[in-house]
Amino acid sequence: MVTEAQASGVSLGKVSSVESSPEGHALENKGTGTWSLTAWVSEVQAFEARAVRAQAWETQAFEAQSRASHPKVTPVTGAAAAPVLRQRFLPEKVQVPEEEKSELLVTRPFWSNKAEYLLAQVGYTLRPASLWSFCYLWLHGGGGIFLIIYIFLLFLIGIPLLFLEMTAGQRMRQGNIGVWKAINPWTGGIGYTSFMVCFINGLFLNVVTAWILFYLSQSFQFPIPWEKCPLLENASGFDPECARTTPSLYFWYRMTLKASDSIEDSGPPVLSLTLPLFVSLCLLGAFMLKGLKWTGKVMCVLVSTSGLIMLYLVVRSIMLEGAVFGLHYMTVVKISTIADVNIWRGAGNQVLYSLGLGFGAIVSIASHMQSSNSCLSDAVIVALANLVSMILVTPFIFSVLGFWATQLTHHCNAKNIETILKLVNMGILPPEAQPPQNLIGNPTSIFTSWFNSLSHPIKKEVLSHVSECNLEEQFLKIKESTNFAFLAFIEAMSFIPGSISWSILFFLMLLNLELSTTIGITHSVITSLQDTFISVQKYTKLFTVVVLMLMFLCGLFFTRPSGSYYIRLLTDYWTIIPIIIVIIFENLAVNWKNITYLAWDSSISKEVVRQYPSWGLFTLFALSLTVILPIPIYFVYCFTHGIPSSSTSRDKPTISSKSLPVSLQLTPIEEVENEEILQGDTQIADQPVV
Repeated sequence: MVTEAQASGVSLGKVSSVESSPEGHALENKGTGTWSLTAWVSEVQAFEARAVRAQAWETQAFEAQSRASHPKVTPVTGAAAAPVLRQRFLPEKVQVPEEEKSELLVTRPFWSNKAEYLLAQVGYTLRPASLWSFCYLWLHGGGGIFLIIYIFLLFLIGIPLLFLEMTAGQRMRQGNIGVWKAINPWTGGIGYTSFMVCFINGLFLNVVTAWILFYLSQSFQFPIPWEKCPLLENASGFDPECARTTPSLYFWYRMTLKASDSIEDSGPPVLSLTLPLFVSLCLLGAFMLKGLKWTGKVMCVLVSTSGLIMLYLVVRSIMLEGAVFGLHYMTVVKISTIADVNIWRGAGNQVLYSLGLGFGAIVSIASHMQSSNSCLSDAVIVALANLVSMILVTPFIFSVLGFWATQLTHHCNAKNIETILKLVNMGILPPEAQPPQNLIGNPTSIFTSWFNSLSHPIKKEVLSHVSECNLEEQFLKIKESTNFAFLAFIEAMSFIPGSISWSILFFLMLLNLELSTTIGITHSVITSLQDTFISVQKYTKLFTVVVLMLMFLCGLFFTRPSGSYYIRLLTDYWTIIPIIIVIIFENLAVNWKNITYLAWDSSISKEVVRQYPSWGLFTLFALSLTVILPIPIYFVYCFTHGIPSSSTSRDKPTISSKSLPVSLQLTPIEEVENEEILQGDTQIADQPVV
């Protein structure tokens, strides 16, 4: 016993005193329900061994962290300190297993400073798709009213949820999968759901990066390829498919995507997009393989350069012709839209999507921050930076689109002048309809002044041969979809003098923003897998390469001719549903309370609070699932039987014959007679009245 006490670090004097004391002999003679001296000493030895092992682990963790932070620091006492350290912390009888040592030595790295951490969070939230949808909703949602609703929901929902995810990751210091297991084991499935949503979004976000790289590579040509329609092979004229639409739409669907006519038409991956997709994943590898500190510096460069380019483009776009007309729609305030539920729904979805909530990237990024950091101030800073960025990019987009509408109106009026001249020369229109031939300056104002000077009969005759060019109608065409607004924006840049420099700067800004978002997504995927499978932490670089190659192979699905249709399907109708579900269960995991009930205790004649047993909770969830199941079951039934989603008799009352009174029900013979009478009435009604 004495030998074991010495080996485990227990004082010999303490054990001897216990043996010789009367209390020690009393312990041996107490009988059943008491500990003997041997059992008590064994417990003391086990406790001391656990304490020594924990102290040894803590020492090794501290040394590993010190070596990572200060690799060049040498021990003060040299080799002589090694025996002392071993004697103090690692007794001969207490050895740390090799597997536990390897797990311990893989410490979680920290961001170099708080600025890099905040820029990483801001860069993740600044996704180009959210910038476009914000401007689109601003135009659709009544202008300033949408901004008010968005800011209200941002402080009511966005910042608290952002604070929740930051706190969870920073406190638990785990990836998206492990953090929710640590908070509440019952809700551990949240991490897996969020991981799958994050991985699928990462696949097509890399394809979006490939689109941007393709456009950026084509921007170095003069003229840029989406400025004019391409010629046929024999140079006999323009491509008829392009002549029926605009050059920008033709370049997007036929030259970039090589899109099929429908989502059912599949095909092999488009070769012109496969190479940009591979380059985008190579860029991600170059930014992430060197570790977290290098990734933080890359995020600083990406976010700061994007902000500088954005500021330059905003100042430059305000000087364009027609920019004032586009900025006018920013100042429009429609009070009536505040009661529109769709505006509130769109603003709420925009808050969740623009902040990137529910994907797990915020949790993973925050897990590399010290636990003493203030999450609340970080959440406010990130949310406000995201809001300011979206408000800053809105006048840039509206100014360019106003310029686009103005230029198209000029082209429309110039085309009308050419048509009227031909008609006057052919004698179809009278000589009084002779238009001005000099349209230098402002073609729209010159044409409008000339047209207003005509007499009413000639105006009517001129309008019967040409279309009216309306600036406001042309601008409001961007309300059709965010995709159309993006393509109109690209077309507008081809009209600007120095279109090459505009295109290069614009797509470089989009590339930086998209890469910063995909870095956050990919980091979340890799961190979650590393925290789940500890063994791969030793081979971080190799594991990162494997994950990137897997994402490349899976992303080829979206580079097919029908791939863009699947991306629109996922972004418009799928992503927001699991995100809302994940966010709901995140709140339940954090705020989970034990379900209790009041019971009567007859022994004390009082009401006492008791917890429901586990089988009661299981019954509660099973019953809830049972009453909800008819919704998906009936949906599957309608889908498999080909029942349309929209009823043809929605606006008509449906009356079953069984529900009619007996006096109103008809026999089959009466139904035939009634049909003949109705047909006769129809024939009589169709006859002309003399």
